Amino acid sequence: MTETVRIRVETTFADIAADDWGRLSGASRADAQTPYNPFISHAFLSSLEESGCAVAETGWLGQHLLLEGDDGALLGALPAYLKNHSQGEYVFDHGWADAFERAGGRYYPKLQASVPFTPATGPRLLSRVGQPVVATQTALAEGLKELAKRHDVSSAHVTFAPQDEMPVFEAAGYLHRTDQQFHFINEGYGSHDDFLETLASRKRKALKKERRAALEHGIEIDWLTGKDLTESIWDQFFAFYMDTGSRKWGRPYLNREFYSLIGERMAEDILLVMARRDGRYVAGAINFIGSDTLFGRHWGCIEDHPFLHFEVCYHQAIDFAIAKGLKRVEAGAQGEHKLARGYLPVTTHSAHYITHPGLRRAVADYLERERRDVEMMGEYLAEHGPFRRGGDNNETE
Repeated sequence: MTETVRIRVETTFADIAADDWGRLSGASRADAQTPYNPFISHAFLSSLEESGCAVAETGWLGQHLLLEGDDGALLGALPAYLKNHSQGEYVFDHGWADAFERAGGRYYPKLQASVPFTPATGPRLLSRVGQPVVATQTALAEGLKELAKRHDVSSAHVTFAPQDEMPVFEAAGYLHRTDQQFHFINEGYGSHDDFLETLASRKRKALKKERRAALEHGIEIDWLTGKDLTESIWDQFFAFYMDTGSRKWGRPYLNREFYSLIGERMAEDILLVMARRDGRYVAGAINFIGSDTLFGRHWGCIEDHPFLHFEVCYHQAIDFAIAKGLKRVEAGAQGEHKLARGYLPVTTHSAHYITHPGLRRAVADYLERERRDVEMMGEYLAEHGPFRRGGDNNETE
């Protein structure tokens, strides 16, 4: 990077020009070189802040790193937050915090570079198209370290980063952590039946039976996107989200205003899979549409029906991905039950800069063992997936 650059920290997306942000890698569909990830778009991130979901009052104080050139042009960025808790992250460090504080340290506040409430892999070290990528990424990774020192915090965490960013973080002294999710990989299937033909016979029959059972009692499925996403539809989906989220988490992270904002700003990037019975919607799941990936997020219901969750969240997502030619479905965090439904184990990555030497040594030792465990579990699960193996006669499996 030959020109003089500087890093500026901005606390809110309201003060970052949407057009400038949209020129960064993966942040808009206009970038033909990098797959579009809707979660790092200005529309999504600003909606989280403007709705009051990810703000200082909820423990998410914006500390967004902006790499700028001599003329003030935005050359790169790293969305980040100063946090006083570890909620809404899906990469769990509560054990680290407890151990450090029992030893007399102060774990919070910490820096968190991520998309709030969103366990989806996507670019974190964003560079403007045409910029030298590695130099830009290195400047941002180093900038986050300097910000941690400036705030005198225990650590800086970059979660759900793509694997190709990890060498930059490791070279800058970050520790590498791995975890596991389950993704559907579209191998060019022409239909859902084509996909089912790749499964062992017993697994294929079980899924067909499951899908039939889910739609008993007169349940029908609608795909809603774009202009279909009216305020009335959002009212209904939010009722599902609050009912199910309150029972699962106690306090759901997102509010009603957030859905209105994303419906206004990025409706074409959203798919609601809604289940209808007797003329009214009773369940639904929200998905976000990237250039090559469907990202499943959360679901809710006001009626319980066997297997409906699997149908709405997993089977319908596969149907949509195949119909639209998307390469994969990322169905959110954890969930080994996804394996039987055609979702394969995939390794996810995060980077952690620990400022205290003692805590760093302890975490590094833990992560070395954890990476081996994640690798072994991934291999085991892949071997026991539902797909046909060599020699399978497709009848007795």
